[in-house]
Amino acid sequence: MKIVLPFVLVLFSAALRAQSGELWLNGGVSILLNRSIGSQALDGNTSDVQLGDNYRVGFRFAFNSAGRIGHEIQYALNRTNLQDHAGVILPQPGSAGMAVHQGGYNLLYYFPGTKEESKMRPFLTAGVHVNDFVLPASATLQGSSLKVGFNGGAGVKVKISTLFAMRVDVRQYESGKPNWGGVLLNQKGLLHQTEASVGFGFYF
Repeated sequence: MKIVLPFVLVLFSAALRAQSGELWLNGGVSILLNRSIGSQALDGNTSDVQLGDNYRVGFRFAFNSAGRIGHEIQYALNRTNLQDHAGVILPQPGSAGMAVHQGGYNLLYYFPGTKEESKMRPFLTAGVHVNDFVLPASATLQGSSLKVGFNGGAGVKVKISTLFAMRVDVRQYESGKPNWGGVLLNQKGLLHQTEASVGFGFYF
């Protein structure tokens, strides 16, 4: 036991040096393209119901290996406006604020020549996510619509000290369009969402 214990401690300390964790709080804008999500009829106007741009806030937990690879688990609350021009979902034509909860996993690839202790660490990222589109309280329907998607982008992390850092992210998210109980018809293509955000992080 006297021989095994020092060996385990040395092995464990080496593993700690090879790994690190980060907790990030971030906020920014959510910009939507192909935002028309359908109509009440197959031959109706696809822009009868649309989603609008707004803000997003969330957090990310990152786990980095000793090399160029990192992993992130993330959650974001995206605010959007449900714009119903035909009174399909809302009691009458108009708009109402609603939430899109977004959770997912991303793989990070740090640029060659940068290490964990580098002041600036640019990266590329790709991952998968799930969007939960929650209808506003004023809607004639209630509930949520889950849609799976994929995303990719780039960013940079900038160390302020051994404990704190800042980051900038630009990502493109692709997902299916929400459809609460099949009420919307004539849906076309994917919903494109662009994230532009800044974050404040803690290293541990």
